Amino acid sequence: MTLARQLRGYRLTTADITYRRPDFPDFLQSYIWQELDKAPDFPVLMKFLKFWETNLDGELHSVRVACAELIKPAEFRWIGSGLRLH
Repeated sequence: MTLARQLRGYRLTTADITYRRPDFPDFLQSYIWQELDKAPDFPVLMKFLKFWETNLDGELHSVRVACAELIKPAEFRWIGSGLRLH
């Protein structure tokens, strides 16, 4: 994961790919894919799914996608009192 890509808007993207087993089409199997990708078009994921459909035998059933920014503003919560410990 490069900092330059993250600064250009790439986010950590995780896809839960459910597909049919080639030898037993009635059974579903899951594959987890994770890469830096750019939301909302997800060009890296789309390229991978196109590769899957053209080169692999398992028919895609469904794809669930989640993404999170890795570089974001710090979150601070102010408290009403403080304590010093020596």
